[in-house]
Amino acid sequence: MGIDIKLYELLIMAKGILEFDLNEPDDIMAHKRATKATDMALALWEITHNTKKGLEWSMEGKEIDKYEALELVYEKIYEILEEHNIKLDDLIY
Repeated sequence: MGIDIKLYELLIMAKGILEFDLNEPDDIMAHKRATKATDMALALWEITHNTKKGLEWSMEGKEIDKYEALELVYEKIYEILEEHNIKLDDLIY
């Protein structure tokens, strides 16, 4: 009992197509978000996996208060977003 060749080709050649009407404001925003999805995922991965360690090393031996520490965290997040060319205002408004 073999698999139908056409069915096999459909299974192997499956693809998804996103379509946007770039004359519609909602679709324009959805298109921007879709095209930045990989950059956003990479930035989030870096934030969740590398930022804590890096900040720990940069603050080692320093006495800073909680507000300075919070400022360092936010600066690092914005730095990572900038490295990945993510402009949140363009993706939200």
